Amino acid sequence: MTLEQLYLALLIGGLVLLASIIATRAADRVGLPSLLLFLFVGVAIGNDGLGLDFSDVQLASDLGTTALAVILVEGGLTTKFANIRKLLAPAAVLATMGVVVSMAVIAVAAHLLLGINWQLALLLGAIVSPTDAAAVFSILRVLPLPRRVAGLLEAESGFNDAPAAIVVLMLSTTPLTIAPVHAIVDVVFELAVGSAIGLVAGLLGAMTLRRAALPASGLYPLATFGLGMVAFAAAAWVHGSGFIAAYLAGVVLANSGLPHRAAIRSFAEGLGWLAQIGLFVLLGLLVSPSQLPGELVPALLIGAVLLLLSRPLSVVASLIWFKVPWREQIFLSWAGLRGAVPIVLATFPIVEGVPDSYRLLNIVFILVVVYTVVQGPSLGLFAHWLGLISRDATREIQVEAAPLDVLEAELLTMTVQPESKLHNVSVLELRLPDPSVITLIIRKGETFVPQPDTRITVGDELLIVTTSKTRASAERRLRAVSRRGKLAHWFDEYGDSE
Repeated sequence: MTLEQLYLALLIGGLVLLASIIATRAADRVGLPSLLLFLFVGVAIGNDGLGLDFSDVQLASDLGTTALAVILVEGGLTTKFANIRKLLAPAAVLATMGVVVSMAVIAVAAHLLLGINWQLALLLGAIVSPTDAAAVFSILRVLPLPRRVAGLLEAESGFNDAPAAIVVLMLSTTPLTIAPVHAIVDVVFELAVGSAIGLVAGLLGAMTLRRAALPASGLYPLATFGLGMVAFAAAAWVHGSGFIAAYLAGVVLANSGLPHRAAIRSFAEGLGWLAQIGLFVLLGLLVSPSQLPGELVPALLIGAVLLLLSRPLSVVASLIWFKVPWREQIFLSWAGLRGAVPIVLATFPIVEGVPDSYRLLNIVFILVVVYTVVQGPSLGLFAHWLGLISRDATREIQVEAAPLDVLEAELLTMTVQPESKLHNVSVLELRLPDPSVITLIIRKGETFVPQPDTRITVGDELLIVTTSKTRASAERRLRAVSRRGKLAHWFDEYGDSE
């Protein structure tokens, strides 16, 4: 490559990156995961668009696997263990048994409806069964779901990539010969080894970074993310699951009281976005739109089976043991978003030379695009319809502020709804638990700092600073007063979640 070609490649790459970043704004406004726009950018500059030729499936698979590792490390580093601690068992069952149930249903449907052989049918089931970490994390950032629902979705999407990838690789051998007992042992071994390496890497890394005095604060995010990638590579090198290792290492590091946590989280999110953009543009390049129309009907059929049958069955079969309310099960069934993971997994059988496997890539691509358009924008409305989101729910704001990081503080915001009993309650009468405080009120476009005698009115947007320890009690107090007024405790209303 000449210097001129290098500069041109960097120019095109920079323009694609900027265009993708700008496109995220439009995606957020309509509730779509940004991955769709990144995919369309790749398609637009590919063979059937601007003519950029890219057909190296092996390279796409390798880069896609690396990008998924980055996304999972980022997911781990932005996960609060307190949100998933009590959900590890149901999430693990949903990420394993749920994948198996979904795979079986999709395989039977693909064999009967599409007439494809059992190997391709099982591969298709394994490929589309896992939820996508990038898509789920992007939705959770903007949708104020109850902690149990959000935590379960978050943990499931972090865990289920590993078993799905293992199964897809097993099914990609030619000729296909699988001994059930041997296959189960292999899956358990890879998950156990990957989990052990991820936990050890996270614990040792946290111990080291807490005691190390690095010469620059910017090195802490680099070191933290590097430890997650080391866990991924080490686990994969010894034939364990690199995906589960990357996610668990990130979770341990993020919840170990490391210095500069806000900077680490921001750095991780930036790398996560870069990985998503690069991955989806690359996968968009790999697909030829001219080959897609022939697979439209099969993709819609399999997508309908996935959305209306296999995903609900996998949720019910997995969570029936954990007494999860039916409303939450319905939402979890609808919120099983697919994205980069199925498309990357669809490249594995192509690389392994499975006959007719390129067809799977086209089916999965259409399925992801169509059903993300259906599911993504509807999640908020669906959650409201099921009563999972209160109209006066608080939502977290991510801020770059060192004092908040040092104090383990959190910034919340809520809008006072017309039916709320917060109306005409003064800041002093609200009696938020110490050290929670309303720092700012936005009223009819005007912003001011409230005084103790300031009265809250309908339509006010309240900005509340609280600590991690008192956040739950502050939210309960806000809910209690919103429901029954300033004398809520006299009416035995303590703001518990419904």
